[in-house]
Amino acid sequence: MTESQNSRTLRKSADVVVLGAGPAGLVLGILLHSAGIDCVILERASRNHVQTRARAGFLAPNTVRILDRHGLADGLHRHGHLHGTCEFRTEDGRLRLDYGALGQGQQHHVYPQQKLVTDLLTHYLGLGGRIHFHTEALIVSDADTDTGTDGARPSVTTREPDGRPTRWTARYVAGCDGRYGAARRSLPPGAVRRHHHDHGVTWLGLLAETPPSLDAVGYAIHDRGFAGHMARTPDVTRYYLQWQRGTRADAWPEQQIWDELDLRMRAADHGPLRRGRLLERGVFDLTCDVVEPLRHGSLFLAGDAASLLAPAAAKGANLAVLEAEMLAEALTAALTRNDTAGLDTYSDQCLAHIWRAQEFTGWMTRLLHATPDREHDGGSFFHAALQRSRLASLRTSRIHQDWFAENYVGV
Repeated sequence: MTESQNSRTLRKSADVVVLGAGPAGLVLGILLHSAGIDCVILERASRNHVQTRARAGFLAPNTVRILDRHGLADGLHRHGHLHGTCEFRTEDGRLRLDYGALGQGQQHHVYPQQKLVTDLLTHYLGLGGRIHFHTEALIVSDADTDTGTDGARPSVTTREPDGRPTRWTARYVAGCDGRYGAARRSLPPGAVRRHHHDHGVTWLGLLAETPPSLDAVGYAIHDRGFAGHMARTPDVTRYYLQWQRGTRADAWPEQQIWDELDLRMRAADHGPLRRGRLLERGVFDLTCDVVEPLRHGSLFLAGDAASLLAPAAAKGANLAVLEAEMLAEALTAALTRNDTAGLDTYSDQCLAHIWRAQEFTGWMTRLLHATPDREHDGGSFFHAALQRSRLASLRTSRIHQDWFAENYVGV
């Protein structure tokens, strides 16, 4: 080459280039590698960051079945635990739902996502899978190229840890790199439709170094705003506070946060919360979006790159694992048998699950937050009255309880 060493673009290739080493990218990489498909995972963060970033830890029964099917569930069976109860706290008292005994009688497995990711990464590397950390994907090019020809193929331009550019060529690219990753950024204008919705609610997410205070997932509905309690491990608990949008995460001292949690969760009526050091704080808006279709030529989207959900029903990681299995089966059929039927139907099949999850997540968000309708007088009262009615139905109707349980654990 005539270019200087600093500007030279390295060239590498794989049949499938996977962007992102979250649950979707790792499950996809494992299944492709196990099927003999030449693949590589490119991840912009460090291995330590990937294995320690805290996310939701509620795995749906279907997710556990997928992991079991491929020998990926040993860690969650050893260290996770089953959970099937949620508790709503309101001015009308407590409503406990043993959802594991309702609907189809299914429970969640509680297993922190960072531990699942660590398990998946260890398994992938143990298979001899290729992964490049500190490698940022910048753009996906030529995704509309016909991969069946001998001409140009899709490519991913990346920035290596030392700053040098690299161009990866592939037959297919799987974008599992999130809402702001290169896969989404590379979609040409007009090629897809982006559906975005802001629920108008903001949460302060807290990770506390303290044992759980409830034996259930706790949802507290209060006129000062929502509060939530979700166990993570025997020594760590996740809490949430509905938060004034635009307020910084560190605006309140720890004492004030714990006092507010006590108030909204009605600790005076139902027992005190176990307090501990706050390990992590983060502010995020409850928004959702969906990309349609999930395919552009030989570029496919999965996980948060395909859709983003508000966290009220913990569906994101479960959808990611489901989509990864579907995409792995479709890519394997295309690359080993020249059968592209699965790739042709991938988007429609995934979107059916995504929209179901979006619908229930929206229902949960409305249930937990009486968001005022500022365009009409009395809007706040109207929404609060609807909220009370939904809870009353959930308290008294077995049909409604069964519907809730089926959708709460389903994807």
